[in-house]
Amino acid sequence: MRIVASSDWRDGLAFDVPVLVSEVSPGEDARCFVCGADSEPLPRTELWAVKHRHPKNHSGYVRFYCLDHRPAPPRLTPTIEPRRSAPRTGERRTAPRRPAPTVERPSVLCPDCFVEVPATGVCGMCGNTVTA
Repeated sequence: MRIVASSDWRDGLAFDVPVLVSEVSPGEDARCFVCGADSEPLPRTELWAVKHRHPKNHSGYVRFYCLDHRPAPPRLTPTIEPRRSAPRTGERRTAPRRPAPTVERPSVLCPDCFVEVPATGVCGMCGNTVTA
C-alpha cells in the first residue's frame, strides 16, 4: 500500500504571507481565529488566510484572520555579498594562522585498581597517590 499526501488549495499558499480568503477558497462566511468562536462570521472578502509552519507537518496549517488581527507579512531582507578585492601587486597575503598543537597528557593507571588516574594524581577508587 502506498500512502500519499492529499493536495488541496492550501498547498498553493506561501508560508507566512497573508492572502484574501475569497481569492483562494470560495465558501460561506467564516470567523477570525483570534476573535474566537463567539464572534460573528465575516465575509471571505474581509478575512485573510495565513499559512503557518508546523514542527511535525511539513505542509503547515492555515488560519483565518480579520484585518485587525492579521499578522504582518515577513520582511524581505536583501542579501548583499561583500566584495572581495584582488590583492594588489606588491601586497603580501597573510596565511591564516594555524592553531597551536595541543599536547595530550599520557594516561596514567593506578597500579592497584587499574583505573585511569585524573590530573590530580589521586586515584578515585582507592585514594593512592600515583605519579607519572
